[in-house]
Amino acid sequence: MERASEAAGRESGYLATLGFPVLVIIGGLLGFFFSEPVSALGSWVNILLGIVMFGMGLTLKPGDFAYVAQRPLPVLIGVIAQYVLMPVAALIVVWCLHLPAEIAAGVILVGCAPGGTSSNVVSYLARGDVALSVTMTAISTLLAPLLTPLLTLWLAGQYMPLDAAGMALSVVEVVLVPVVAGLVVRLLLPRVVTKVLPALPWISVTAIALIVAAVVAGSRASILTAGLIVAVAVVIHNALGYLLGFLAGRLSGQPVPVRRTMAVEVGMQNSGLAAGLAAQYMSPLSALPGALFSVWHNLSGAILAALCQRIDARRAAR
Repeated sequence: MERASEAAGRESGYLATLGFPVLVIIGGLLGFFFSEPVSALGSWVNILLGIVMFGMGLTLKPGDFAYVAQRPLPVLIGVIAQYVLMPVAALIVVWCLHLPAEIAAGVILVGCAPGGTSSNVVSYLARGDVALSVTMTAISTLLAPLLTPLLTLWLAGQYMPLDAAGMALSVVEVVLVPVVAGLVVRLLLPRVVTKVLPALPWISVTAIALIVAAVVAGSRASILTAGLIVAVAVVIHNALGYLLGFLAGRLSGQPVPVRRTMAVEVGMQNSGLAAGLAAQYMSPLSALPGALFSVWHNLSGAILAALCQRIDARRAAR
């Protein structure tokens, strides 16, 4: 029964990943055209992020962390790539596009965020190493309270003053505590959690769409003047993440499924977290890269997965 529920959860995750951009776009449009009433959601951003992270914790099992002991090298390479290559990619984008300070800080914060929760489904669709994907997401998320604020302070502190301690506390509250709580609940109530697994992707998608709506409502004026350059930065940043993640796997001699997973894990960020932190500790304009990244990386992830499937089909036909 548990396997059947997990299979249903994967199918639900697949559909949610495809529907995610649509719901996020709807959330963004609502935030843009109805900014005054939607802006009230701003006070709910941390709670919504906590719901997303709690749902992630519910999907984890102790066995997911056994992968670290079984195959430590790809996990180590992947996590280092996550917290080195994506921040470097952010700096490249900032420098090349000569981004204004507030936007630059937001792009860098996205680069310093942990892996995105939807990356696991995209790795599955791209025929990557799903077990590695789950482990990388979990490890990078658990490291986020330490690494995300420190890296952001180091790299984005030159653009605006930052409260790294406050940011770290927020990440603990909205990421670490909910994830650990979800993991504990799954250990204590496995049958109950198994039954609700298919609904979790949709709950997470809805929560992130509401976060995007709140962020867009708070930065409506900025979108009118800076939306295009932020969109360009997001697309380039995401593409660099995919490319650098894949190259990290290839240069370290990893098999193709692992390379694909590293590409997905590095390229897809927890941009909802980045948007929430930027709105709280930076400015509405700084939150815009995270909001747009939330839409784009799911679209690009679906495209990447389709390309991987096409490559496999061509190889099989030879």
